[in-house]
Amino acid sequence: MKKLIIFGGLLLSLTTTVTFNAQAQEKKGISKQGKGAIIGGAGGAVAGALIGKNVGGAVIGGALGAGGGYVIGNEARKREEKKKRAAYLQRRAAWKRAHPGKAYPY
Repeated sequence: MKKLIIFGGLLLSLTTTVTFNAQAQEKKGISKQGKGAIIGGAGGAVAGALIGKNVGGAVIGGALGAGGGYVIGNEARKREEKKKRAAYLQRRAAWKRAHPGKAYPY
Protein backbone atom coordinates (compact mmCIF):
# COMPACT_ATOMS: atom_id res chain seq x y z
CA MET A 1 0.00 0.00 0.00
CA LYS A 2 2.85 2.38 0.82
CA LYS A 3 4.41 1.75 -2.58
CA LEU A 4 1.12 2.53 -4.27
CA ILE A 5 0.87 5.83 -2.40
CA ILE A 6 4.48 6.74 -3.19
CA PHE A 7 4.13 5.89 -6.87
CA GLY A 8 0.78 7.69 -7.08
CA GLY A 9 2.23 10.82 -5.50
CA LEU A 10 5.26 10.63 -7.76
CA LEU A 11 3.12 10.22 -10.86
CA LEU A 12 0.91 13.12 -9.81
CA SER A 13 3.88 15.40 -9.17
CA LEU A 14 5.51 14.54 -12.50
CA THR A 15 2.34 15.05 -14.53
CA THR A 16 1.60 18.40 -12.93
CA THR A 17 5.08 19.74 -13.76
CA VAL A 18 4.65 19.11 -17.49
CA THR A 19 3.36 22.20 -19.26
CA PHE A 20 2.44 22.76 -22.86
CA ASN A 21 3.11 26.22 -24.23
CA ALA A 22 1.06 27.10 -27.32
CA GLN A 23 1.53 30.86 -27.01
CA ALA A 24 3.61 32.96 -29.36
CA GLN A 25 5.47 34.55 -26.47
CA GLU A 26 8.51 32.84 -25.04
CA LYS A 27 8.24 31.94 -21.38
CA LYS A 28 11.30 31.52 -19.20
CA GLY A 29 10.29 28.17 -17.75
CA ILE A 30 12.28 26.14 -15.29
CA SER A 31 16.08 26.16 -15.21
CA LYS A 32 18.28 23.21 -16.09
CA GLN A 33 19.23 22.91 -12.43
CA GLY A 34 15.56 22.77 -11.44
CA LYS A 35 14.76 20.14 -14.04
CA GLY A 36 17.71 18.05 -12.92
CA ALA A 37 16.69 18.32 -9.28
CA ILE A 38 13.09 17.31 -10.02
CA ILE A 39 14.02 14.34 -12.18
CA GLY A 40 16.81 13.24 -9.84
CA GLY A 41 14.61 13.60 -6.78
CA ALA A 42 11.80 11.57 -8.32
CA GLY A 43 14.15 8.83 -9.49
CA GLY A 44 15.95 8.78 -6.15
CA ALA A 45 12.67 8.55 -4.25
CA VAL A 46 11.51 5.59 -6.31
CA ALA A 47 14.86 3.83 -5.99
CA GLY A 48 15.02 4.57 -2.26
CA ALA A 49 11.50 3.25 -1.72
CA LEU A 50 12.24 0.05 -3.62
CA ILE A 51 15.59 -0.56 -1.96
CA GLY A 52 14.75 0.60 1.57
CA LYS A 53 11.16 -0.74 1.54
CA ASN A 54 10.03 2.17 3.70
CA VAL A 55 9.32 5.88 3.55
CA GLY A 56 12.68 6.78 5.11
CA GLY A 57 14.51 5.21 2.18
CA ALA A 58 12.35 7.18 -0.24
CA VAL A 59 13.09 10.45 1.56
CA ILE A 60 16.83 9.82 1.65
CA GLY A 61 16.87 8.64 -1.98
CA GLY A 62 14.86 11.65 -3.06
CA ALA A 63 17.19 14.07 -1.30
CA LEU A 64 20.32 12.46 -2.73
CA GLY A 65 18.76 12.25 -6.20
CA ALA A 66 17.69 15.89 -6.11
CA GLY A 67 21.19 16.98 -5.09
CA GLY A 68 22.79 14.91 -7.83
CA GLY A 69 20.27 16.08 -10.41
CA TYR A 70 20.94 19.70 -9.49
CA VAL A 71 24.68 19.23 -9.96
CA ILE A 72 24.18 17.54 -13.33
CA GLY A 73 21.76 20.27 -14.46
CA ASN A 74 24.22 22.96 -13.38
CA GLU A 75 27.01 21.34 -15.39
CA ALA A 76 24.73 21.16 -18.44
CA ARG A 77 23.95 24.88 -18.06
CA LYS A 78 27.63 25.76 -17.80
CA ARG A 79 28.43 23.68 -20.89
CA GLU A 80 25.67 25.43 -22.85
CA GLU A 81 26.88 28.89 -21.79
CA LYS A 82 30.43 27.98 -22.75
CA LYS A 83 29.28 26.93 -26.24
CA LYS A 84 27.30 30.15 -26.67
CA ARG A 85 30.28 32.24 -25.57
CA ALA A 86 32.61 30.40 -27.98
CA ALA A 87 30.17 30.94 -30.88
CA TYR A 88 29.91 34.65 -30.01
CA LEU A 89 33.69 35.04 -29.92
CA GLN A 90 34.01 33.22 -33.23
CA ARG A 91 31.39 35.49 -34.86
CA ARG A 92 33.11 38.54 -33.41
CA ALA A 93 36.54 37.47 -34.69
CA ALA A 94 35.15 36.81 -38.19
CA TRP A 95 33.45 40.21 -38.24
CA LYS A 96 36.64 41.96 -37.12
CA ARG A 97 38.63 40.21 -39.87
CA ALA A 98 36.08 41.37 -42.44
CA HIS A 99 35.96 44.94 -41.05
CA PRO A 100 39.46 45.88 -39.90
CA GLY A 101 39.76 48.96 -37.72
CA LYS A 102 36.05 49.12 -36.85
CA ALA A 103 34.43 48.34 -33.54
CA TYR A 104 32.22 45.25 -33.33
CA PRO A 105 28.53 46.22 -33.06
CA TYR A 106 27.56 44.43 -29.91
